[in-house]
Amino acid sequence: MPNPVLVELTRGEWLESRHRGSIAVADAKGALVWSAGDVDQPVFGRSSLKMLQALPLVETGAADAFAVSDAELALACASHSGEPVHVEAVGGWLGRIGCDETCLACGAHPPLNEAAARALVLEGKAPSRLHNNCSGKHAGFLTVARHLGVDIAGYERPDHLVQRRALAAMAEMAGVDPASMRVAIDGCAAPAPAFPLRGLATAMARIANPSGLAPDRAEAACRLDAAVKAHPLMVAGTGRACTAIIRAAGGRASVKTGAEGVFVAVLADLGLGIALKIDDGAGRASETTIAALLAALGVVSADDPAISSLIDAPVLNTQRPAAWLAAALREAVAAARPA
Repeated sequence: MPNPVLVELTRGEWLESRHRGSIAVADAKGALVWSAGDVDQPVFGRSSLKMLQALPLVETGAADAFAVSDAELALACASHSGEPVHVEAVGGWLGRIGCDETCLACGAHPPLNEAAARALVLEGKAPSRLHNNCSGKHAGFLTVARHLGVDIAGYERPDHLVQRRALAAMAEMAGVDPASMRVAIDGCAAPAPAFPLRGLATAMARIANPSGLAPDRAEAACRLDAAVKAHPLMVAGTGRACTAIIRAAGGRASVKTGAEGVFVAVLADLGLGIALKIDDGAGRASETTIAALLAALGVVSADDPAISSLIDAPVLNTQRPAAWLAAALREAVAAARPA
């Protein structure tokens, strides 16, 4: 059976497009609280994995050794827009560890923020690797390499110690056998592992409720989640969905998008994790779905303009979650709560 329709786009009164996908809601023990579609098919989490990839930055002691601030920890988990605040912060961080932008394995691309991209053009400047939306994650990788005393050359390769630690952390958090993970290469040149969506939701739940983790891992998870919540602008940028949702949640959730229609959420109040994947890779559909799910759970308010503009997002006319989606999740989570 195909995955269910999660989002519909209408033009006038008529349906124009449908986005199918899958959703997993799990607790920290790996139990599914609710799901829709095939949650056992391996998916590439892409940038939704960044908080997991940043765990070694904290648990190895690298963050403390190089005085990495909370804003910088948020950048390590970010897909930032390349605005001046992001570029300057990554540049300063690299300088503190004895690196510069030439050390970054991620390539250069124009800022995702339109105003920042236009400003570069008007100044006659080319984008640098600092503008890459993954430059904060890569600064974190380099910090771990410096702290462990290993060569920074090739730090992005799957066989480098830095990446072996990151891949191991992801597998452990997701509760999957590392040998079962498919490891390809992401757009920023770092490893891109794939594992089942239920594992990705479990990993987010273990950040939400780290009580079952080893002390160093639990502390790292808590610090990264707190940093993301405290610095939502660093996680994405002006006008971006992640930043808007984290702000609207007011400390009740952190979220992270990933390329090709992936979105995750860490729900600390509920001790749950959410992971979703839109089959056709549409980011517009993943943003609508995560906003609708969080509104259904009361984590954000559907009346908040920042949230309502995602749930009923204007795409010439409108897009909205399928009618059954929010009610089904709300009922399942209510039933799973202790009496």
